[in-house]
Amino acid sequence: MLSWGGWRGQESPGPAPTRSRLSAGTLKAVFFVFASLCAWYSGYLLAELVPDMPLSSAVYSIRSIGEKPVLRAPAPKRQKCDHWTPCPPNTYAYRLLSGGGRDKFAKICFEDEMLIGEKTGNVARGINIAIVNYATGKVIATQYFDMFEGDNSGPMTAFIQSAPSKSLLFMVTHDDGSSRLKEDAKKAIESLGSKEIRNMRFRSSWVFLAAKGFELPAGIEREKINHSDNAKNRYSGWPAEIQVEGCIPKGPS
Repeated sequence: MLSWGGWRGQESPGPAPTRSRLSAGTLKAVFFVFASLCAWYSGYLLAELVPDMPLSSAVYSIRSIGEKPVLRAPAPKRQKCDHWTPCPPNTYAYRLLSGGGRDKFAKICFEDEMLIGEKTGNVARGINIAIVNYATGKVIATQYFDMFEGDNSGPMTAFIQSAPSKSLLFMVTHDDGSSRLKEDAKKAIESLGSKEIRNMRFRSSWVFLAAKGFELPAGIEREKINHSDNAKNRYSGWPAEIQVEGCIPKGPS
């Protein structure tokens, strides 16, 4: 049997020397500094590689990774003369717009070319007319005729009658087109198929498409009129502008 003294003789050794404890502490400190430097350098590289962006953008980008893509409809393609739908092949696109008020000028568009308008600088008070070669689609002449001042009804009649056969004639009013409109001009326009020229009043909005030397298809929109009415006018003293548009089958070239 072992005595208590025997057990004391086999006691475990005392604490490690101070030098060993210092070596372990130094190693831990070096490792901590090294790890900190690595973490700092990794953050620096990440900041250099990732482009600058707000935090909210970065969070949104992370959230959107798992989202389904949103399909967006393409923007509608612009059509000739700002039609909603394209004209069929072998047709001419046209759009006639009367003037509205004092400052909204009349327009005549043919095959996406502005024949008469504010930007082209050839529109004015009265009746504005463009003549186009039906076979080629090329403009022959444009002119405006003041029907409020001056004696321009005769020159306008001569201009209309000068249009060659197989011509398209486009007519639109701006401001007043009736005050000095005489019988000879009314007859010339009436002979082209107008149903409203004799109904023109002071500041009536009027648009008209005519064919000289051939017949247009029956379904083509060719004439509209809107009279000035103080109770209904869109503008002070003027009615709302009106328009006609459509597609004219091309003739043989």
